[in-house]
Amino acid sequence: MNPEAVAESVDADALVELLQQAIAIPSVTPQEGDFARWVHDQLDDSWEQRALVSFDDTRANVYAGVGHGRPSLVLAGHLDTVHADDWTRHWAGTERADPFAASIIDREIWGRGSADQKAGICAILEALRAIGRSGCRPRGSVTALFVSDEESGQPGSGVSAGMRAALADGTIQQDQVPDFLVYTEPTTSAIYTAQMGFLIANITLTGQSAYFGRPELGVDALKAGHHLLTALWEHSESLRTQPAHPLIGEAFLLVTEVRSGESIAVPGRFDLSLIRKVLPQESLDAAAQSIRDIADRVAADNGVDASVEFTAPRDHPVGGTPDETPVDHPAVQALGASITAITGDAPRIEAAPYWSEKSFLSAIGVPGVYFAPGDISHAHTPFERVEIDELVAATRTLAHFVASWCGLEPAPTTN
Repeated sequence: MNPEAVAESVDADALVELLQQAIAIPSVTPQEGDFARWVHDQLDDSWEQRALVSFDDTRANVYAGVGHGRPSLVLAGHLDTVHADDWTRHWAGTERADPFAASIIDREIWGRGSADQKAGICAILEALRAIGRSGCRPRGSVTALFVSDEESGQPGSGVSAGMRAALADGTIQQDQVPDFLVYTEPTTSAIYTAQMGFLIANITLTGQSAYFGRPELGVDALKAGHHLLTALWEHSESLRTQPAHPLIGEAFLLVTEVRSGESIAVPGRFDLSLIRKVLPQESLDAAAQSIRDIADRVAADNGVDASVEFTAPRDHPVGGTPDETPVDHPAVQALGASITAITGDAPRIEAAPYWSEKSFLSAIGVPGVYFAPGDISHAHTPFERVEIDELVAATRTLAHFVASWCGLEPAPTTN
C-alpha cells in the first residue's frame, strides 16, 4: 500500500460529519471534559493504546499510540476553545446564530472551534482511520496527544496545564524523545516552521494622591506614566532596528491598556499593560529585564514606585518561548512533499502569527511544525469557519505524510 492510496482512503463525508459532531460539543476553557471524552470515544482500532488521562478533578488529556519503531511522530492538538459570547451577539436571528450548530454555508463549516482547532483534531482521527482502512498501520510509532487548557482568556485557566501534565506524567516518553511533532493549529494548510515568543506585563507606578487644590502634597503617577509610555514606545522603535526574522518579521512592543485618574485629585496610581513580541534569536529573559529596567528608570526619575508583573507564563516564567525548526529538516521536507502529492502545489513555508505549545516539546528535543486547515485570522471571532475542500485536502495530506514518514506495515489480524 503506497501513501497515495492511503490518502485516497480518507472518507470526505465521514470527515465532515466528524467535525460537525466535534463543534456541537462546547469545550470552552476550562470546560473541556465532555469533548475530551468524545475524542477518546472516537479512537478506534487504528490505535493500539488509548487513554483518557485526568490531571485534576474535572479536566483531562487524551492519549493514543500505535507502532513501536522509528521514526516516531507526535500528532498534537488542544481540546479547548475560546468563548462564544461575541458569536451569539453578532449572528442573532440568522442562520449562523448557534455557534455550535456547525452549519454548512457555501461549502464552509461554521462554528466556534471549527478552525481553532477541532478541524485539526478531526484530521488526525480520520488520517489514522484511513491508514487502518487500507489494512496497514504505521511502521514507526505515532502518538496522538490532545491537551486541555491551551486557550487563554478565561479566569484561572489558559496556562498550558494540560501540556504540562502530559510532560509530567510520562505520556511523552522523554527518555525516548520522538523524532518530530505536528501540532494542528490552523495554518491555511501552510507549514509553519517558526513561531514568535511573547511576554505580557502589567506595570504599576505608585505616587501619592492629593486634593487638586494642594497638588504640591501629591506625587503625580499619571505624569510619570506619560514618561513611561514614551520610554516604552522608544524601546519598541529601537527593537525594529534589529535584524528581522526572515519568516516572523520584526520584534516590537505594544501597549494594550492604560488606566489612571482620581476624582478631582492628583492621580496616585498609573497602570499599564503591554505585550512584547520576541524573535527566536532573542532571549526571553533579556526582553523581560529590559521592561523592568525601563520601569525602574522612569520611577527613579519621577519619584514614584514601580512594580512589574509578568502575567502569562507558559513554558517560561515570563511568557512563551520563541521556536524554530529548520526548513531543511527531513520531516519538514517530507510534509512538503505530501502537500505537493495531494494538491499539486508547492508547499508554503511560513511562520505562526501566534504562540502555541510546540515549544514545550522543542524544549525536550522534539522539533516540530504547525499544520492544519483553517485560517487563524478567523479564530476567536464570529467568522470562524473551515472550508470543506481544504479540510479534506489537509487530512489527506496528513495521512500521506504519516504513511510516507513513518512507513507502513500490514496491520495485525485478530480472531
